[in-house]
Amino acid sequence: MYMFVEQLWAALKAGDIDMVVSDHSPCTADLKLLDTGDFVAAWGGVASVQFGLSLFWTNAAQRNLTVRDLVNWMCVTTSDLCGMGHRKGSLQVGKDADLVIWDPDGSFTVTEDIIQHKNKVTPYLGKVLKGVVQRTLVRGNTVYHNGTFSSQPMGAILLKPITSAK
Repeated sequence: MYMFVEQLWAALKAGDIDMVVSDHSPCTADLKLLDTGDFVAAWGGVASVQFGLSLFWTNAAQRNLTVRDLVNWMCVTTSDLCGMGHRKGSLQVGKDADLVIWDPDGSFTVTEDIIQHKNKVTPYLGKVLKGVVQRTLVRGNTVYHNGTFSSQPMGAILLKPITSAK
């Protein structure tokens, strides 16, 4: 397994893989078929979006990668793929001010009580992760700050711009 993980990191560094994303596919424990262990029949994916930044940074930092690498692979290229590069993915005048303020050197242990997902099934329980998110802003509005979420949703539906056929 370790060899395959290192091959993925090598491909990322070489540019053969150009982005890092998550499919965030949470489900209830019964759909995971934990009682039978039937991996083939179980619901795929995990509730992990809350830990995505820290999971990636924990491993990237061990390989001497930079925050710039993280931003490129998790923000710039992903927003471009979705056709949202004109609004998202980087800090530029006229783009949405979507930011995360974090302590890249801080660490925490994944425990059930900190999981914000409805269903607490995650393979990361007990893992120590590096990179503590302190604040999250969406279009300049704080939606999360040190364990507290905004009382109102701040998101918006994003639609890819339609280009006329020539």
